[in-house]
Amino acid sequence: MSEAFVLDCSVTMAWFFADEAAPATDTILDHLNRGGRAVVAQHWRLEVGNTLLMGERRKRCTAADAAHFLSILNALNIDTDPETGANATSATLSLARAHELTIYDAAYLELAMRTNLPLATLDKELRSAAKKVGVKSLPEKI
Repeated sequence: MSEAFVLDCSVTMAWFFADEAAPATDTILDHLNRGGRAVVAQHWRLEVGNTLLMGERRKRCTAADAAHFLSILNALNIDTDPETGANATSATLSLARAHELTIYDAAYLELAMRTNLPLATLDKELRSAAKKVGVKSLPEKI
């Protein structure tokens, strides 16, 4: 695995919800814990927060569980891309249209393309689009 990669919400939440965990996503987390670096789109924290909130409402976790997970995430080497918003209505929107993605998912793809980094995602449509534009997906197999 390269030192840095683009991280989306699907992989992040697989680290939290036990029924979504997999050895391949745990390997990505281990990489971060051993000095790796992730880059996220500006809306990543909103997605993570919303997923945790929905988990609480559906009784999949407690607010204390969510707070503990957020403290773990905050300790990891995760950088927020400052250019996500500036590209939202240009390159990102074009990618969303071309690959039938949400604008949120297209933002991760645009970020991976712009930074020439692999994209850590479990989303099948996003992985398919990444393959079409020559972006490597992590984990390699899901």
